[in-house]
Formats: sequence, structure tokens, C-alpha cells
Amino acid sequence: MENHEKAYYEKVDIDNELKLRKQLAALPPYCKQYFIAIESKTQSRTRLAYAYDLSCFFDYLHENNPICKKMSITEIPLSILESLKPMDLEEYLYNLKVYEKDGMAHTNEERGIKRKLSSLRSFYKYLYKNEFIQSNPASKVSTPKIHDKNIIRLDADEVANLLDEVESGENLTKKQQMFHDRTKVRDLALLTLMLGTGIRVSECVGLDLDDVDLKNNGIKIHRKGGAEVVVYFGEEVRNALCEYMEERKLITPVSGDENALFLSMQKRRIGVRAVENLVKKYAKLVTNLKNITPHKLRSTYGTSLYRETGDIYLVADVLGHKDVNTTKKHYAAIEEDRRRSAAKYVHLREDET
Repeated sequence: MENHEKAYYEKVDIDNELKLRKQLAALPPYCKQYFIAIESKTQSRTRLAYAYDLSCFFDYLHENNPICKKMSITEIPLSILESLKPMDLEEYLYNLKVYEKDGMAHTNEERGIKRKLSSLRSFYKYLYKNEFIQSNPASKVSTPKIHDKNIIRLDADEVANLLDEVESGENLTKKQQMFHDRTKVRDLALLTLMLGTGIRVSECVGLDLDDVDLKNNGIKIHRKGGAEVVVYFGEEVRNALCEYMEERKLITPVSGDENALFLSMQKRRIGVRAVENLVKKYAKLVTNLKNITPHKLRSTYGTSLYRETGDIYLVADVLGHKDVNTTKKHYAAIEEDRRRSAAKYVHLREDET
């Protein structure tokens, strides 16, 4: 069991490491030292995201700094980074809202800009701490304000309709219906599991057969950060999983994916993108107004659990939030609804009419 688990997650890390090295080859050599330094404290996907963010920054310097325009990105010296002022970095962040690259328009929302500033701060902090540079302009740039958004989630009737659509497939296009009979049991198990546990799409695709405990109605998942936890599910999830696992016994996967729980039609471990497309396909049949993604299914579960229990700490624990304030922020609107509902429970005088 350990070997199968390690094989999948190690493969993800190896793929990310190879992508990271490709990104680093297009950046100045001193960037490599930074990524070596943070290797033991970060996940491979985090480092890859940081590398992408730094690529955006160096691209910007190359396009907009008159000195950098005359050299390749790999030749940009540390002295340029040291010479930048906080206002230069603020201008970079402003540019990120919308910019053109390779003839295409690119945009960043508030959270994307905040993450890119966080990556830049971490990079500058390392350079400053290790005396590569004598000043740290990134530390003086204020964090942009993030405006809270309404949680997009499925209502209870939409959840029921979604699962009905997966079972029947009658509203799918003729082309989609051609494959529906071959995938509906898998799709129903996968979506029922996500809606009934709130697990992340990455946790879902990483599941192995050995991770499912039908005796105790639990699944073992790998959280962000590498921790292993057991998440429990109800009878609806159990029934959907049992039906799929009977079907799964009849499938011979490709070599290397023998222990994967959810398989693609190519008999390989299903990927994140395939699950995203699957969710989008069925959700469109239920609602045109909401852009439903796997993460929105997670929000749907969190909302339902909070409405039923009112226990924000339980929701945070089950969803794997390290900080309960993250959970509170996401579900503040529901808290407001609960407070508002209190008004109708207390009556001061009898209604005389």
C-alpha cells in the first residue's frame, strides 16, 4: 500500500520538479539558490507557482526597464533588483491587472496579484537576508486589499438535480451520451464523494483502492502539506462507491496505475483537468448562472455542514483549513443569515390582530 501511495505523489513531485527546472533555466542564475533554500519548507507545487510568479516579474523588467531591454532575462543582474524602489514594484503590480504578452491579453484578479507580491517578498527577503542585496524594496509595498466575494455553491435542489443528471444523462448532447453509459457509475461515485466529503480535487484524483475503508465508511487522503488524514462519509457516498468499485474490479488499468481508484476511459488514473471538465459538463445542465468547479462542490459541502451544525471548527477540521479564520471568512455570509433569523424567534407582545 505504501509503495502505491508513494508512487503517485512522488510522480507528481517529480513532474513539478522537472517543470520548475525548466522555468529556472529561463531565469537569472541566482534564482536557483532561492529555490534550493526553500525546498525543504515548501511543496513542489508551491515552488512551481513561485517560479511562474518570478517569471512574470522578470518578463516585466525585461519589457519595461530600459537597461534590462538590452540584455536577456538570464543576464539581469542583482544590482537591478536592488535599485528598484517600492513605487517601481507597485507599478508592476498595477500592470498585472491587465497586460499583453505574445499577442494575448492577460489579467490578474486581486488574489492573483496578492500571491505574486507574496512570491516577490519571499524572494527579496531571501536575497536581503543572505546579503545578495543591501536593500529590500518589496518589504515596503503594502499588501493589496482583498474584497470578499459571495460564495458560489449549489443549493440543495441543485445538488439533487446534478446527481439525477449524472444518473440519467438524458440532457447530455448526443456525442456525450455515446460515452455516458461507460462513465456514469464512475462519475456518480466521484461527484457523490466530492459533494459528500468536501475533499479537494487533487485529493480525489490521488485516491488509491487501498485508501477506501468501506467497513468504517472512511477514505485516507493526503492533505496540502503532506499530512495523511481519514475523512468519513455517509451511506449515500458508500452506496455510490460500492457500485463503482464492483465495476472497477472488471477494469485492467495500464501499468503503473493498478491501484488508482478513479480511472479515465484510457484506463489511467483520472487527472485534475478531466474532473474539472466532468464537473463543468454536468453542472451546466443544472445551472447556467453559476460557474461550478470542483472547488465550488467543496464550498457546497462546507455550506451544508455549517448550516446543519453551526460548528465552524468542525467545518475547518473536515475541510483541512489550517486556520479557522479562513473558514470564518468563507462562511461569514451564512453567519449573517443565522443572526438575521434570530429576529423572528423572539416576540415581545402578543399579536392583537
